Amino acid sequence: MSTMDTDVIVIGGGLHGTSTALHLAQKGMRPIVIEKNSVGRHASGVNAGGVRQLLRHPAEIALSIAAMDRWLNLEGLLGRYAAMCEFVGHIGQVAVAETEEDMRPLEARAAEVRRLGWTHEEVIDRNELRRLLPAVAGHCIGGLVSRRDGQATPYLTSQAFRLRAIELGVRFAEGVRVTGLAHGARWEVETSAGHFTSDILINCGGAWAWQVAELVGEALPRGHFAATMMVTARMAPFVTPVVIGTGRQLSFKQTANGTVVIGGGIFGTADLTKETADPIAERLRVSAETCSILFPIMRRATIVRAWAGLEARMPDQIPVIGRSQAAPDMWHAFGFSGHGFQLAPIVGSLLADLIVDGKSPLPIGAFRPSRFNDAKPQVGPVST
Repeated sequence: MSTMDTDVIVIGGGLHGTSTALHLAQKGMRPIVIEKNSVGRHASGVNAGGVRQLLRHPAEIALSIAAMDRWLNLEGLLGRYAAMCEFVGHIGQVAVAETEEDMRPLEARAAEVRRLGWTHEEVIDRNELRRLLPAVAGHCIGGLVSRRDGQATPYLTSQAFRLRAIELGVRFAEGVRVTGLAHGARWEVETSAGHFTSDILINCGGAWAWQVAELVGEALPRGHFAATMMVTARMAPFVTPVVIGTGRQLSFKQTANGTVVIGGGIFGTADLTKETADPIAERLRVSAETCSILFPIMRRATIVRAWAGLEARMPDQIPVIGRSQAAPDMWHAFGFSGHGFQLAPIVGSLLADLIVDGKSPLPIGAFRPSRFNDAKPQVGPVST
């Protein structure tokens, strides 16, 4: 087989890998994305689709605010493919409090965000909660809202980024597995489809990114989980914002076609070797009951499908973004722990800035791979 040569190879065709390749192409580079399955096959294409600033880890807030600016100007990033994402912004995301006990941490959170210099999270009372969510159960007393937040369709978003990247000259090698890595004068990448060479290597391998790191002798955490979602048959419109629970596990949104997508921390079974993720029926039942408690109208809903997606999770719940500790001209971006969808436009941009310009316009020190040096990496799934 002939050797494929380029200046940068991205391993992993999820949204972060595709966004990174797209932004590198905008800066004049010639990326090849190597994906062992198909673009958007795992976490990027099967998540709940929330585009969320609300309740971000403090280290992620600056990135999330910048990412939302990109989402609200998708046409500038994706051109004619922007509409494919079915993104709707400024509908808000609301964390619902059922009790005073639920309200206290939300009030403390809003105060902490303000102390850090941000104003996007706002405590709301019962009346404002009813105005935003007329169908919410009568016992709910308030909540926390981020009003710019929204939602998009994950698989279509992955494909929109792929098509725009191709338009900019990015090449995709799908169904191709990386089997070996070596660095001499340049990167030598052995795959199931032959030999690739490049100057720069970027690891966006998701739940399998730790395996890529191991190929160069770098030990990074291995946590993963299977996030589970359900979707209903179409219903008459009754909720506009995206909703999350405070005292209960819930992520809840109604799409433009009337279906309701339900998620929020319900885990299925994950098999990293077989690359499969499956829902667990009893856990789905609990999630459905939660919906009917917070939104009584859901007692009339019909669940038509459930699925799970394999995602990487770091011990501290924030991603790895930065230069490899073990190999030259290698970068990592993975481990988004169930909340990477919204961050993809800015993370891809930051990596391109770091690689081409040598600096990031936003603080990313909290995400450095070296933070795990003093901690023993996990050796199995965080939760199944």
